[in-house]
Amino acid sequence: MEFQTLKVALADQVATIELNRPEHANAMEMRMWTELRDAMRWLDESGDARVGVISGAGKHFTAGIDLGMLAGMRAQIQDDCDGRAREKLRRVILDLQDTLTSIERCRKPVIAAIHGACVGGGIDLVCACDLRYCSADAFFIVKEIDVGLTADVGTLQRLPHIVGEGAARELAYTGRKVGGAEAKELRLVNHCYADRAALMAAMRELAAALAAKPPLALRGCKEMITYARDHSVADGLNYVATWNAAMLLSTDLDEALAAGRERRAPKFRD
Repeated sequence: MEFQTLKVALADQVATIELNRPEHANAMEMRMWTELRDAMRWLDESGDARVGVISGAGKHFTAGIDLGMLAGMRAQIQDDCDGRAREKLRRVILDLQDTLTSIERCRKPVIAAIHGACVGGGIDLVCACDLRYCSADAFFIVKEIDVGLTADVGTLQRLPHIVGEGAARELAYTGRKVGGAEAKELRLVNHCYADRAALMAAMRELAAALAAKPPLALRGCKEMITYARDHSVADGLNYVATWNAAMLLSTDLDEALAAGRERRAPKFRD
């Protein structure tokens, strides 16, 4: 696929999706939102890709939603009827939400590799990813409070499940800056690396390790953990029983058992 705001590549079953507006600190304008959802759909459907890694070109991961895009929304939703104008705005917000939810919908694990700024909409984006890692120069700001907005595309719904309610409230209410080391302490990221080079090297190694796992089981893990976040333990247990009743007896299982007996690395189908 060809993109104007993303740089997408596929090698060794790992898809790298790079936000590619470095001259604008990868600010997320409307085309990037559309292309990000297209990239997630491609990752989900591609038989050749098993893992995705999202990163940013240039000095920063992303400065968040493009302010020019926000300014243009008034013209986009203009209508003589105030009710219809508000309905249009609601539909715009729901569509932006859907873009980031497409990361969760994607059956493959998606890793966020964060350096430099991860601000505003960038927090919404990484919270929708399965795993988050950063370099020591990274910083995170739930910026919406300082521009008179209530974050509305995922941060306030996903962040409390990641860092806990108290920490999420503090970050959302204050808009304070969190460095890479503190992000690790808060469990916003799984690990903080010394620099960007170390971060990307580690992400290549991690993505390769995940790509070598049984694909059907890996997709099941993502489905179950995401489902469990929003449902009771009983509901989650019932769902995984149904899932494995359908998916357990697979060629992946046969290959894993055969590889164990033969003391070789397993080779799973896409």
